[in-house]
Amino acid sequence: MSSSFDRYQKRKLISSYFSVVISIALVLFLLGCLGLLVLNAKKVADHFKEQVVVTIFLNDSAKEVEINQLQKSLAMAEYTKKTVYVSKEEAAEFMKADTGEDFMDFVGYNPLQNNIEVYLKADYVTNETLDGITEELANKQFIEDIRYDNDLVELMNDNVKKITFWVLIVSALFTVIAVLLINSSIRLAVYSKRFIIKTMQMVGATKAFIRRPFVFKNVQLGVIGAIVALIGMALVLYYLNRTFPDLGFVQNPVLLAILFAGIFILGIIITWISTFIATQRFLNLKTDQLYY
Repeated sequence: MSSSFDRYQKRKLISSYFSVVISIALVLFLLGCLGLLVLNAKKVADHFKEQVVVTIFLNDSAKEVEINQLQKSLAMAEYTKKTVYVSKEEAAEFMKADTGEDFMDFVGYNPLQNNIEVYLKADYVTNETLDGITEELANKQFIEDIRYDNDLVELMNDNVKKITFWVLIVSALFTVIAVLLINSSIRLAVYSKRFIIKTMQMVGATKAFIRRPFVFKNVQLGVIGAIVALIGMALVLYYLNRTFPDLGFVQNPVLLAILFAGIFILGIIITWISTFIATQRFLNLKTDQLYY
């Protein structure tokens, strides 16, 4: 009978530990994924900004020397990421591939123009910079027109500011929720031992002596939960890097190492504080209050 009861208590204890580890791991995993989002939010925003193209249309009378000089000066500008020269023949081929029809069969000639596509660095994708580029190039006689999507640039910059703000708000809120959830799980685990705590206290054990094994055990569970969370984060990071290699999620290993170390340390700190508070609460209760 005693052996059966001991096995039951052991299974109950293992189940309690398992639930604490899972709770800690899930919360830290979600918090870590949010951290990855925060670290890479600017990188993702910059990636989309750098898809904005300034197209400079050239006159048919433009000389090859003038075009080469313009392209070189644009490539050397501080705001330029890269430049691409597209001849009218190449533009016609692109349009033919997009539409599936050769429009020159109907028109009889190629109405398209030679052009230079300028891709800007993310920090310079603003209406002010684009207007400055337009003014700078407007006085060149061999340039027919300069076009870019002004509304898209404005919308993109506004959305980046809004997304950054809300990511920070959600991060702060989620951190608080994470602490509360882990604290709740540990508190339930300690609650099941409240009679043992009070018995040890009644036979003369000090609060520090009673608290020590609970803190040690739950910190161990916090470490295990943190390791599980970090493994999950590593798998997510591996998947994102394989799926979106252009975004370069692993290009800054120092920041990633700091994030992973921060999640690991956070798991230890939260479990230590939560266990300390939970055991302290039951240590301060009177015997008749343990039943409520």
